Amino acid sequence: MTRDEILAAVREGRSLQGADLRGASLYGANLRRADLRRADLYGANLRGADLQGADLQGADLYGADLQAANLYGADLYWVDLQGVDLQGADLQGANLRRANLYGADLRRANLYGADLRGADLQGADLYGADLYGADLYGAKLRGAYLLGVYVNDDQLKRADWS
Repeated sequence: MTRDEILAAVREGRSLQGADLRGASLYGANLRRADLRRADLYGANLRGADLQGADLQGADLYGADLQAANLYGADLYWVDLQGVDLQGADLQGANLRRANLYGADLRRANLYGADLRGADLQGADLYGADLYGADLYGAKLRGAYLLGVYVNDDQLKRADWS
């Protein structure tokens, strides 16, 4: 699909569930509340895109660029974000349960109140990220870079450090 076709589908409220959007150039695109469940967004350019409230359950975002993207309240349940650039992204209140964030770049990301239960954050760079109020129960944090992270001790005690 072309960029224009993707944006038209979102504007019209059509589902892009399971769509092949590999390598799509959606820089700064308005994808608010888009249905992208199980979509293949492998290597897509979503830098600065507005994905507020989007449903991305089960989507493949491996290798995508989500730097400074707005994912406020997005549903990213069981999403593959391994090694993804989420630097400066707004993930406030997002559902990241069981998401694969292994080695992801989350520097200065806003994860305030995000649901990270069971998420894999091993080796992720969380420098300066806001995790205050995030649910880290069972989140794998071994090897994560946590310098300057906004979080409290009780939250960290619920994480998996093994």
